[in-house]
Amino acid sequence: MRKNSIKNTRINSEVQRELANLIRSEIKDPRIGVMTCVTDVEVAPDLKTCKVWISTLGDEKDREETLKGLKSAEGFLRKQLAKNLNLRNTPELRFIADTSIEYGMKMNTLLDSVKGREQE
Repeated sequence: MRKNSIKNTRINSEVQRELANLIRSEIKDPRIGVMTCVTDVEVAPDLKTCKVWISTLGDEKDREETLKGLKSAEGFLRKQLAKNLNLRNTPELRFIADTSIEYGMKMNTLLDSVKGREQE
């Protein structure tokens, strides 16, 4: 299976949807923030590994705590994925902090400040 095949894209979206549901409803770890979002998932073509990008609302400390909580719940999440999705292999999950939303907000603020200076 190729990396950008239709099958791989479909698996990515199914894993993303299922992980988002599990994180929102099944995990009770207080370290995981209420506003935690699965922004993207990339499952390897051999279904052995999976990169999961996580976005959280809060500062750097909140982000680190959320990643620690998700790392400790990795076994549970993997078991639930195996139970809910019919895949040949259940991928090993690796959580990565996604800072693209914060970066976009920062750039938007900078553009607004430059725009405000030009109008003066």
